[in-house]
Amino acid sequence: MDNRRLLLLLVFSFSLVMLWDAWQKYNQPKAVASITVSTAETPTPQPTSSLHAPLPVAPVTAAVPGAERAETVVVKTDLLSAEISKQGGDIVRLEFNHYKDSVNKKKDFALFEAKHQYVAQSGLIGDNLPNHKTVFSAVAGKRELGSDAETLELRLEAPTTNGVSVAKVYTFTRGSYLINVAYEIDNKGEKEIAAHAYYQLQRDIKAPDGESSMVSTFTGPAVYTDQEKFQKVAFADIEKGKANFATKADNGWLAMIQHYFVSAWIPEPGLPREFYMRMVENSVSPAVAAGVIVPAPVAAPGTKATLSVPIYAGPQIQTTLEQLAKPKADGGIGAQGLPLVVDYGWLTIIAAPIFWCLEAIYKVVGNWGWAIVLLTVCIKLLFFPLSAASYKSMAKMKTVTPRLMALKERYGDDRQKLNQEMMALYKREKINPLGGCLPIAVQIPVFIALYWALLGAVEIRDAPWILWITDLSAQDPYYVLPVIMVVTMLIQTKLNPTPPDPIQAKVMMMMPFIFGAMFFFFPAGLVLYWVVNNILSIAQQWQITRMIERGGKAANDSKA
Repeated sequence: MDNRRLLLLLVFSFSLVMLWDAWQKYNQPKAVASITVSTAETPTPQPTSSLHAPLPVAPVTAAVPGAERAETVVVKTDLLSAEISKQGGDIVRLEFNHYKDSVNKKKDFALFEAKHQYVAQSGLIGDNLPNHKTVFSAVAGKRELGSDAETLELRLEAPTTNGVSVAKVYTFTRGSYLINVAYEIDNKGEKEIAAHAYYQLQRDIKAPDGESSMVSTFTGPAVYTDQEKFQKVAFADIEKGKANFATKADNGWLAMIQHYFVSAWIPEPGLPREFYMRMVENSVSPAVAAGVIVPAPVAAPGTKATLSVPIYAGPQIQTTLEQLAKPKADGGIGAQGLPLVVDYGWLTIIAAPIFWCLEAIYKVVGNWGWAIVLLTVCIKLLFFPLSAASYKSMAKMKTVTPRLMALKERYGDDRQKLNQEMMALYKREKINPLGGCLPIAVQIPVFIALYWALLGAVEIRDAPWILWITDLSAQDPYYVLPVIMVVTMLIQTKLNPTPPDPIQAKVMMMMPFIFGAMFFFFPAGLVLYWVVNNILSIAQQWQITRMIERGGKAANDSKA
C-alpha cells in the first residue's frame, strides 16, 4: 500500500467519525409536535421501608406551554433567576444571567423551561406527605439576593395533615449554581414518620435549541457511582425499556446532560440511594423522568427531621465541576466524577489535558480565539519532528513522481511487475512509501481530542475573537474561515505528490471541497484551529519540499 492510500484511509476514517456523530443526532427519537397535558391522577404513594416505592411521574402542568399554570415565585441571584411553582415546589424555569439564548442572543438562556418540559421536581413518599403535585404556600421573605447577603432562602409550606407539617426550603448562594433543596418534617402527630424522598429531572427527548447536526453532542440522563463509574443513558434505550445503569449505591449522583449545560441531583455521600429512569406516562410529547430516591431521617412523634439534597444546575465549567467533586473537607460536596459530564467523546484522556492547556493560555492572553491560535502553534511545535519526517517523505515522493508515471505507462497492464519496479525505485531512492503517513497517523488522536475539547467547552460559548467573529461556538456568519480553510487544503494538495492513479488524484482534489462543505457548519473556534494548523503545515511543507528539490537538483547537476 502506498502512502496515498493510507492517507486516504485516514481521511475517510475521520470522515466516518463525523458522520457517526451526525447519524447519532438524527437517530434520536423525535418528539411529537403537538403537546397536551394529561389529566390522569398520579398514583398515591404508599409508605415503605425500602427504596422500592411507586413514584409520581405524571407531567407537570406548569412545564407545558398553553397549560393552566400554577402560581409561581421568582427568586433572583447574581447568576440566575429561578421560577418556582407552588404546585410541588418545583423549579419550572431557570435562566442564567451570563449566558445568552442559543437562538435569540437578546434573551438570557433558560435551562429549565416549558418548551422542553424541563423541570426539577422532588417530593416525599409516604401517607399524606407532599409530592410534586401538592400545592404549597410561600412564606413571606426576600425574593432577590441583596448586595450584602451571601444566601437567599425560599420557604414553602405544605398543608398540615394529622399533625405533620412539612416545609420545602430552597437555599441559593451568591456566585453559585448550586441550589440546596431541604425537606423539614415536623411531626406533632402520634405516629413515627419513616419517609423517603425522590428528586427527579423531567425533560422531553428533543435536542437543545440551536444544536447543529454537524456537531452533535450527547443529550440525556446519566448516573455516576464509585462502583459503576460514569454511565450515559440514551433516550431511545429508556423508550425501549433497555436502559442499563447502576440502580443502587451509597454514593453517586444523577444528571440530565446537554451541550454546555447540566443539572444534577447530588445526595450526600454515604446515604443509600436508588436511581430510576422511565418514560413519563400519558404524555403526548415523549418525555423522560430520571431521579434518585433517598431515605429521610425518621421523625418520631414530637420531633423534627431534615433531609437536604443539593442540585447543580448550570454551565459545565470545568473548574466549578472539579471543585464540587472534592470532598467536603476540601470545600466541595463529594460529587466525585462530576467533571465527566463534559462530553469529550472517546478521547477524554487526551482531550482533558488539552483543554487544561488551552485554559492556561487563555488566562495569559485573555481571549479564547488567540488561545486557540497559540495552542495550535504549541501542538504543531510538539509534533514538529514527526511532521518534518512526513513532509520529507512526501517531498521525496514528489521528486520521483515523473518516474512513477513512466513506470505506470510501461507496465500498466502488468500489475505485479509494476509493483516490483515501484518498490525497486523506492529502494534505490531510499524512500519509505509509508513514511509520509505514519507520522500523521500518530497525530490523528490528538487532533480529534482537540476537536472534542473545543466542542465541549462552555467557556468558548459566546466568546468573541476579532472583528466579525463574536461567538467562537457559532458558525462563522460570513463563512470567511471555512473559505480560507478550503483554500489552504487546496494548497496542501498541490504541495503533495500527484498520485499515479488518476482516480486517486481526482479524489484528492475533491477532498478540500468535501471537508470545506462540512466545516461551513462547524463552530468558528473549530474552523479557526484547522485554518491555523493548515497554514503552519503549508509553511513547514513548502520549506521542506523546497530543500529536498534543491538537494535533488544539486545532485543531478554534480552527476552531469
